[in-house]
Amino acid sequence: MSKQIRHKKIRLEASSVCQLRCYSCPNASKAILPIVGSGFLRLSDFQKLLDENPWITEIELSNFGEIFLNPDLLEIMKYAYERRVVLTANNGVNLNNVDKEVLEGLVKYKFRTMTVSIDGVTNETYKRYRINGNYDVVIENIKKINFFKQQYQSKYPLLSWQFVIFGHNEHELPTARNLADELNMYFYSKLSWDAEFSPVRKREAIRKEHGAISWKEYKEKYGVDSYMQGTCHELWEQPQINWDGKVLGCSENFWGDFGGNVFTDGLFECLNNEKINYARDMLMGRQGTRDDIPCATCNNYLATKREGNWLKRGGKRRLISSIPSVLKHRIKRLFPPALKHIIDRILYNKK
Repeated sequence: MSKQIRHKKIRLEASSVCQLRCYSCPNASKAILPIVGSGFLRLSDFQKLLDENPWITEIELSNFGEIFLNPDLLEIMKYAYERRVVLTANNGVNLNNVDKEVLEGLVKYKFRTMTVSIDGVTNETYKRYRINGNYDVVIENIKKINFFKQQYQSKYPLLSWQFVIFGHNEHELPTARNLADELNMYFYSKLSWDAEFSPVRKREAIRKEHGAISWKEYKEKYGVDSYMQGTCHELWEQPQINWDGKVLGCSENFWGDFGGNVFTDGLFECLNNEKINYARDMLMGRQGTRDDIPCATCNNYLATKREGNWLKRGGKRRLISSIPSVLKHRIKRLFPPALKHIIDRILYNKK
């Protein structure tokens, strides 16, 4: 049986609500509603969690929704800052609807790192996938953040520009890279999860840079552990908690939970209960599949089981997972974007 863990890093959804309707997103299709639901992390729950678990050092707030729709976000950032807890939004934000006070709060309360999803450099291109979004508003909000960074003489938050490559936007990649540099953002492009929606046209150029033209091809070429097993490791390294306290385990899961509620039953107890510990052993091949475990129906687990490529929790994995998000961000910026997939394999221990 897996040993008990006192997690210093957790993932805590600030908002499962999103105003965009991105084509391939389970939020847009409402697939997340039965388990994840639609709601916001409450300030009182956040305060209670930090008060009862003073060893927490870092919290990732973004997952299925848009964190900036949470009306308590400014006070959440302030309380985390006062408790010296690092906040990140590396999974991604769309930055379409944000009050000026919250943009200032990102800088004032030293929100550490944030990834902004921007798939184009014109509004027409951007909203092809980010339906209901406005490119010009996003860029203006980034400029406001940079203004406040100058005003407060702060380097935080460190910003990343994520560009999902499609057939309709691939021609704008060079311009996007240059603009990201002008805005002092780390730029990286990534393959689309959905091979059917707007497939890439410059196949050889994309394949040369990313090793494949879609995640499906990448998986077939390099194996499931090359790009998705990092998510499975979240059960040990930074477990996902829903906005209402449910334990989801990882950031991919929206179809089941591990029982308990961290706000009422305790964080340590919920992240070390029988069900989640059994899941950890399942992922390492130490226990058989159990139907009441959310992992049992996950494509990543099924592929791992089929290939016998069980997770390993060695010293190298634990060492890399202990690196703070800010340091990982800085290391990535030392290398050109074309090497991102190689750097990610090292920093996030993806094989």
